[in-house]
Amino acid sequence: MTNLEEHPMSINEMIAEINEFTKERDWEKFHIPKNLAASISIESAELMECFQWDSPTAAEIIEDEGRIDSVRAELADVMIYSFRLCSTLSLDPLEIMSEKLEENRARYPVESSRGSSKKYDSL
Repeated sequence: MTNLEEHPMSINEMIAEINEFTKERDWEKFHIPKNLAASISIESAELMECFQWDSPTAAEIIEDEGRIDSVRAELADVMIYSFRLCSTLSLDPLEIMSEKLEENRARYPVESSRGSSKKYDSL
């Protein structure tokens, strides 16, 4: 596993690589927003299969080579489709995540949400 600071590729470079992969295969016509959103949901369900029937800790997942490989593959699919949807809709993934974090900071102030799993409307 690598540290993010050590990875040579930026998010923009990764999105460009995903877009090139799509273009080379003439798949743009299939990558409409609805299909990409459906693909994110489908791949998310496949990611959930990695945890079906048990609740391993992060350490247990990391130590289980087969399981961590499955999680990596399914998580990569979710992220690839997510980045592709961002590209298709001209959204900057860092910008929208930053905006959402700011929104969540307001919804989940530290003083009322620390150590709680309650939704913001129940705090």
